[in-house]
Amino acid sequence: MNYTNIITIEPNKRSGKPCIRGLRITVYDVLEYLAGGMSIEEILADFPELTRDDIKACLAFAANRERKLFVAPIMTEERLVGAIA
Repeated sequence: MNYTNIITIEPNKRSGKPCIRGLRITVYDVLEYLAGGMSIEEILADFPELTRDDIKACLAFAANRERKLFVAPIMTEERLVGAIA
């Protein structure tokens, strides 16, 4: 899903956190609601300004951010000694 026209980042809104369509609802808010057990239908009922596509955009944004996350390998003592030798 192309979320670039749904997820917005504005420095003066919610401290620059990714928001939905310029609203004050962040991607993090929606992910927290889902992780807390709320269904999509419950979120839409509580926030009628949101759409099903907004929630899908939040998931796509989070997946893309996770995909780009760099995880550095942990150096064990054995690997560190081998790298120095």
